[in-house]
This record gives sequence, structure tokens and C-alpha cells, in this order.
Amino acid sequence: MRINERTVRTGAAWTAVAATLPYLMLKLLWLVGFSVGADNAEALDKLWVPNLLSFGMDAIAFALALVFVRPWGRRVPAGLLAFPMWAATGLLGTILIGVPVSLIADLVLGPQHIAAHQPDPGFSGLAGWVTPLVYGGFSVQGLALITAFLLYARRRWGALVRERIGDLPDSPSIPVQRCLACAAALLAVGVAAARCYWAAGGDAGLPPSLRDNGTRGPAVLDAVTAMMAIAAPLALLVLVFRFRPQRRLIWPALVAWTASGSLVGWGAWLMIMYGTTGTKVQDLHHAVPGLLPLVQCAQVVTGLLVLVAGALALTERGALASGRTAPATAVDVESPE
Repeated sequence: MRINERTVRTGAAWTAVAATLPYLMLKLLWLVGFSVGADNAEALDKLWVPNLLSFGMDAIAFALALVFVRPWGRRVPAGLLAFPMWAATGLLGTILIGVPVSLIADLVLGPQHIAAHQPDPGFSGLAGWVTPLVYGGFSVQGLALITAFLLYARRRWGALVRERIGDLPDSPSIPVQRCLACAAALLAVGVAAARCYWAAGGDAGLPPSLRDNGTRGPAVLDAVTAMMAIAAPLALLVLVFRFRPQRRLIWPALVAWTASGSLVGWGAWLMIMYGTTGTKVQDLHHAVPGLLPLVQCAQVVTGLLVLVAGALALTERGALASGRTAPATAVDVESPE
């Protein structure tokens, strides 16, 4: 029995819509002052700005899911759709990788032993059902939203699925793209090294709230981020230097898309979280940024470099396909005769 692609896309989109609702409702209750699922209402008040931002991000995911299922979705400008979906893919894709890793770690290493004293109460005090609700919803939302987007993109930009790396044009901006890719790769080495060190248990450069608190969540996120930091520039280098030109274009493009979105999305989000809840400047010495903010900034810049290079390549490819420009190597020069 052959399943209709439109039926799958519609089902995935509506599943993503449904998966956003519990999180949106929980965040809305917190924003208006109801501490449902939270034992420390005062600590929850300190998270008002992050809660507002996360509510807005999930509302955007809700709107994206509607784009993939409603008739007017194909009329949405590509740029208006691509940027939020790029960020959503990175954020949710990281969770889709991190949740199974956490579960496997619990099975292999046993249950976590939470420290009796948490240095920062703003990150504790949630009821036991909140975490499964939130991350279970994110997992379903990620699978459904990404599935709906891939089917939508296949219908709207199907040529990308069929093209190969060697089909990319030798555009005038290819030297710029290669410089951006090399710069991203250099930054990524530092980001990956720092994240691997923290994932292995090192705590130099970490704020007190992330030291010896007994949870594996930060270590898992560090490990996944290190993987993303390696994958994003590596996939971009494959594209801009045309390595293995007979390989399908879609695979390194998807890796660069997801990994760069993860680097920017999670890097920016954690900078906001620590900046609004964990920063307590008491004197000039404490005002000097530590290692963690520097790594987060480098992580965001790495993802943005990959994004800019990819946007240049796709823009020029689209212009060539529509006949507005020609490849740099195909310029004909008339003979003086």
C-alpha cells in the first residue's frame, strides 16, 4: 500500500502543531504568574525573559507547521521561511540527538545523583513531570516538523534533491565562500576542543551553577555541540571545494544546515540564559568574561559563517537557474575580428 506524500506531510505538520501546545500552555501559565510544576515561584520569576523568548520560539514553530499544511504555505517567501526553519532544525535536531544519548547514559551509568545544594536555584525546583513533558514534546515536535519541512522542500525545491556537488556553479563568490569555510573550521576546532573537555568532566571556565551539580544534561549538550562544531564546517568545506563531486548535494547541505543552526541556536540561547539569570557582577574582576561566554560567542560566529557561505552559494545557484546570471567560467568574449 503506497502512502500518499501529501497525507504524510499533513499528518506530520498537524502532529507538530499538537506537540507545541503543552509547552506553550505551560510557558503561558508561568508568564502570567502561575507556578504550575515549579516549587520555587521566586526563582521562576527570574526566568521571565527566557520564558518569554522560549514561548515566542515555540509559537514560531507552531506557525511553521501551519505553513507546511495550509494552501498558502507555498506562497511564503523562501527567505522568510528558511531562516526560522534553519534555527528550529538546529534547536530541535540537537534535542533529537541529545535525548537518546541521555537515556543511553542513564542505562549504562545508572541514575543521576543530584547534588543536595544547587549553586543557582534558578535552574532547579521543577516537578518531576515537567522535564518528560517538555523534552518529550520537543522530540515529537522535532520529528514531525522536520519531516513536514523535508516533504515541503522536496515539493517546492525538488531540484536540490537530484543535483550533485559538482553541479554547483563556479560562481564569482567562490573565493569568499572558501575563506568563510576555512575561518569557520578554525573557530570550530577551538569550540569542539572546549566542549569535549567539558563533556569529559572538566570544569575550568564554567560558572558555579554548572560545576558538580550531578546532572548529565550539560555534559550531553557539550558532547552534541562538539559534534555539531565539527560537522558544520566539514560539510561546508565539502561543498565549497567540490570534494567528491559525484555525491548527492543534499547530504552535505543537510548536515551544514542542521549543524550550523544548532551552533547558532543553542549558543545564542545559552548566552541569553546565563546573561539574564546567572550573571552577578559584584566588582570589575567579575565583569571580565570567562571562558564559557567566549566559547559560546565563537560557536555562534562559526554557525553564522557557515550560514553566510551557504546563503551565497544557494542565492547564486538560484539566480543561475532562473537565468539572471551565468557561471564565471561560461563568459564568452567576442573576437575583435
